[in-house]
Amino acid sequence: MDFTFTEEQQAAVEAAKAVFSSVTPDSVPSPALTAGAVADDFDRALWRKLAEGDLLGLTLDPRYGGSGLDPLALCLMLRECGRVLARVPLLESSAAALAVQRYGGDELCADVLPRAARGELVLTAASSGRTGHGPAELAVQARRTGEGWALDGVQTAVPWAHGADRVLIPAHTGEGGTVLALVPRDHEGVALEEQISTSGERQAEFRLDGARLTDREVLTADGAWEWLRDLLTTGTCALALGLGSAVLDLTSSYVSNREQFGFPLATFQAVAVQTADRYIDLRAMEATLWQAAWRLSLDEERPTVSGTLPLAGDVAVAKIWAAEGVRRVVQTAQHLHGGFGAVTDYPLHRYHAWGKQLELSLGSAAAHEEALGELLAAHPLG
Repeated sequence: MDFTFTEEQQAAVEAAKAVFSSVTPDSVPSPALTAGAVADDFDRALWRKLAEGDLLGLTLDPRYGGSGLDPLALCLMLRECGRVLARVPLLESSAAALAVQRYGGDELCADVLPRAARGELVLTAASSGRTGHGPAELAVQARRTGEGWALDGVQTAVPWAHGADRVLIPAHTGEGGTVLALVPRDHEGVALEEQISTSGERQAEFRLDGARLTDREVLTADGAWEWLRDLLTTGTCALALGLGSAVLDLTSSYVSNREQFGFPLATFQAVAVQTADRYIDLRAMEATLWQAAWRLSLDEERPTVSGTLPLAGDVAVAKIWAAEGVRRVVQTAQHLHGGFGAVTDYPLHRYHAWGKQLELSLGSAAAHEEALGELLAAHPLG
């Protein structure tokens, strides 16, 4: 077994680090001091840098201007994105573009993907449903019409929707099927209402009232929504890993320099034990993340090994560790920083807000534990 990343994947990480090296978590007003959103739009300057570095098309086919890498490479880049709390829809736009490439028609791919790779067309994806609880695809109904499809319903907490050009939305057909609709933000029959995330970012309640789309704008392939949901969840785990790693580094630096009774805090046994426990959390988050990302990156025609869980099982395990691990890492950091951790001109409180947002995004640990239990009951391990 070889667990090292490929040269192409490592090159993508280095390129991402170079772009994100100029990003600071304090680039916008503190969410603790801001009544509304911390900014009206995402970081467009950073988005342009990602495009110039050919990182927005990292996982797209070369014929669309991409590099042809796999979701594992995307997760490596998202880890670096999470370290600096980069305010860009990198996960959502990349995942939506990959879903279009995998399940969309040639005409739609030719129209959307080259512009997405150049950063000219920004995509996002809805995944929270009407309330954030229950299957997201049930929040919107897609009805066949003579000329295509008509969509009605509401998706809540759509990330970066106000700055995106198109939103990929799951919808049920009423016949047990699920489709993915690529809806222009300013489309007739679409209305957005502002919502504010825990991290202070601008989200949207996305309402559809008889919004009509052509056949080419709707992905009807079986399993498309499930695959997109697994990719979004795994990418969220990568962001959580990056955030947790940055917080542990911040905490290690603080307790190594902060002294009590003439000794650095890091030399106290209780402090050392807590930071060691959080290091173990991060290693578990890392191992389960790469397992899920690797399963996502396998060729779709490769048979599943007998006795193994479906991909959704690995994704659930990764999300359980990511949700619980990032919460414990941030809480321990706040505890070891004492009152200094609440100072608003110190970045820890921002990491805390983002960590809580990622913990609950796409389902809490308890929700994924329940899903994992159902998978184990349905697929006994051989």
